[in-house]
Amino acid sequence: MAMNLDEELNKEQAEAVRQTEGPVLILAGAGSGKTRTIVYRMSYLLSEMGVRPWNILALTFTNKAAREMRDRIGAMVPDAARDMWVSTFHSTCLKILFAHAEKLGYPKNFEIADTADQKSIMRDVYKKLSVDPKVFPEKKVMRVISSAKDELMGPDEFANAHQGDMSLLKIMEIYHAYQKALKANGSMDFDDLILNTVRLFKHFPDVLDHYQEKFRYIMVDEYQDTNTAQFELVRLLASKYRNLCVVGDDDQSIYRFRGANIYNILSFEDTYPDAKVIKLEQNYRSTGNILAAANEVIANNKERKKKVLRTDAEPGSLIRFRQLDTAGGEAVFIADDIRKKVEKGEFSFGDCAVLIRTNVQSKELEDAFRVRRIDYDVVKGLRFWDTKVIKDLTSYLLTVAGGANDMRTLRIINLPKRGIGAASVEKARVYAEENGMSFLEACGKADVIPGVSAKAKTGFLGFFEMVKGIREDMKDAKFSEILDRIIKDTGYNDYLMSEADTTDKYLEFIDYINKLKESLDSYEEDADEPDLVDFMRQNGLEGNNVDKTGEGESKDRVLVMTMHNAKGLEFPNVYVAGMEEGLFPGYASIGSEDPMAMEEERRLCYVAITRAKKSLTMSCARQRMTNGETRYAAASRFMKEIPTDLLDMNVHPKKTERTEHMEPTSRQIAKAAFNEKPQAFSAGFQKIKLGKDIGGTKPDYVEGDRVRHFKFGEGTVQKIVQGGRDYEVTVNFDNAGVRKMFAGFAKLKKV
Repeated sequence: MAMNLDEELNKEQAEAVRQTEGPVLILAGAGSGKTRTIVYRMSYLLSEMGVRPWNILALTFTNKAAREMRDRIGAMVPDAARDMWVSTFHSTCLKILFAHAEKLGYPKNFEIADTADQKSIMRDVYKKLSVDPKVFPEKKVMRVISSAKDELMGPDEFANAHQGDMSLLKIMEIYHAYQKALKANGSMDFDDLILNTVRLFKHFPDVLDHYQEKFRYIMVDEYQDTNTAQFELVRLLASKYRNLCVVGDDDQSIYRFRGANIYNILSFEDTYPDAKVIKLEQNYRSTGNILAAANEVIANNKERKKKVLRTDAEPGSLIRFRQLDTAGGEAVFIADDIRKKVEKGEFSFGDCAVLIRTNVQSKELEDAFRVRRIDYDVVKGLRFWDTKVIKDLTSYLLTVAGGANDMRTLRIINLPKRGIGAASVEKARVYAEENGMSFLEACGKADVIPGVSAKAKTGFLGFFEMVKGIREDMKDAKFSEILDRIIKDTGYNDYLMSEADTTDKYLEFIDYINKLKESLDSYEEDADEPDLVDFMRQNGLEGNNVDKTGEGESKDRVLVMTMHNAKGLEFPNVYVAGMEEGLFPGYASIGSEDPMAMEEERRLCYVAITRAKKSLTMSCARQRMTNGETRYAAASRFMKEIPTDLLDMNVHPKKTERTEHMEPTSRQIAKAAFNEKPQAFSAGFQKIKLGKDIGGTKPDYVEGDRVRHFKFGEGTVQKIVQGGRDYEVTVNFDNAGVRKMFAGFAKLKKV
């Protein structure tokens, strides 16, 4: 079909479509019609330029994006899409490797090792090398290996890059053995696909030449999210004909933690000095005020390509900013506001999205929605009550209370590990079934169950005695105190430390536990006859009730999601919750010496703001329970970066003696919200410590001192940095490598 670009596209989009030759960088701002431009450009190559479909390669990050692109091109140029390679980086590399894997010493029909396969191989490697998983947790080692592959470092390159780093010696050894085992099994893992394709191209120039001839026109979507391996793959393929078009937005680069390198897009013109740069700045999504706020926030970043989003839409309503006393109050405000807007007919529930910085924030929102019977979904994440930490601990609570079914007890029998194998668990389960008793009772009779190993018997009996002891000792204790005892007796806290990939992840686990304690205490205060089974039932933790609110099967639901998961989506009515210092931006970014850490947080704020089409509400809490302490927090610095003439500020003053008798001015309200000094105070009902205080006391050791950690042994302090909540200490342990941790948690002893 004939294409009338000047009528169907705006000026910049049409220019991007017509620029078919040489390197092209399309900087596509949020809501600027990026996908439409890509589809038109590829259709233009096919229908107007006469390029054959098999000479075009389009690379995406998700199968969904590839499918949508292929369908839309097919609608414009029928039959052509079938012969085009429109796929993800990994799918493209898989096709290439299936044709040439033998050149690298793999069988032609090699397999892709999934997560279970990787764990199995790694367990064998650990056994063979006598590696202690407590010192080198499998998850963390796999993360190091994955990152190395993203940087195009196989075992040899990794070893060369870290020569002399004694802390990584054992990981180098593990990496070598892991890759050797993969290859012996005729397998590659997911990260090998791009690494091995690049290796194939570099070692076999004839293979590279074949694909350079095949793919004379290359397009890459979301280029700001590419890592080193993806950058090199694209560079090699495009180096002959140089007809490379990359599309992306540096202001939406938010996946640094996954290996994305923003400098791939920022330095595109250095890599390709003759590149044509086209900016798509016309926004078709948001109102003028929303765009103005987004522009003002992102302008504070130094490492970016300058662009300013504009729109022909009306300015629209002001961005509402609300500061509430507590996180619970913030959630209630959001839930009530959504219902009010729906009842007025302004929006449907399905038009509304609540964006949060971390999954931990969802708990208060879920409670508020459930009480008000508002249907909701937590997108690409688990409900608070469905997270592993909460399911583990509620299973322990029910087992101790005597209200657990066997499924609950089976979940925790070997968690943390008690040396009980799957075969012994099955024998105990069958014994319980045949003798008409619960699985817990069977654990207490492990010494008479046939076929159970001596080690498993010790584990079963120890578990039974522990549960029995807690029952007897804690008959009159508060539920939260019983939970404390469970955590202490099981060593669950240390288990979480070994499971966490990072200090932040561990702190997130602790937040989950503290929120569970809050819920238990709140329930006990309100209930006439507190009962753990009733508590579980109220929170949807019993039976198979996975529906969030019980209002039927309606798809008209409010969506709750992290800001990362919201990227690429849009909603008429958006709430951004938790806009406070220490949460967004987080303490890790505030205390970081790397300025790019704060810039990434700011880009995430930009992404959150630009999800809104018509209405945007941003909110924060003066106080929030974090790691066992209730902390006061000032409003986020990102709120400060939005001009006040774009904000409808209704910040409710705290009910103190002073504010009850004085009506503050709007200027005073704004000043209070943005400048309130963070401080901490103990929770009124109980200060929760989990046996580990978090404090800002300066450590009694300095950089260069030798210290001892209860788990990692001895090491040398490399760096001490005062963060937002505590001192972050970097230690090079003799046997466990370099670790970063908060001093309050680490409890390091000077030696």
